[in-house]
Amino acid sequence: QVQLVESGGGLVQPGGSLRLSCAASGIIVEYYRIGWFRRAPGKEREGVSSIRSSDGGKFYEDSVKGRFTISRDNDENTVYLQMNSLKPEDTGVYYCAVTYGDSWYEAGVDHWGKGTLVTVSA
Repeated sequence: QVQLVESGGGLVQPGGSLRLSCAASGIIVEYYRIGWFRRAPGKEREGVSSIRSSDGGKFYEDSVKGRFTISRDNDENTVYLQMNSLKPEDTGVYYCAVTYGDSWYEAGVDHWGKGTLVTVSA
């Protein structure tokens, strides 16, 4: 049984940083594309970042490029999302996700975590 458990969300001021963690069990993270989606209030869930199994290639949604960094610890079977220079529009529930395919879109996800809330506010 695959489980993805997120942690690290919270309340942070604009310009601050958070690091999200996704601890996986029942699956080996380095064998699949794994990463993060988020759902902002009143918006559709969107793909934020992912890391590819084959070569570690990374995807970032345009609005987070240069501010967010995804990484993977194969020994810990955990994926991280370092979020810097946070903005109020980064507020939302962040979900860890895994796909057995190669593309990063909501309908293609095979497993979801329950999510962790990130609130960016003064």
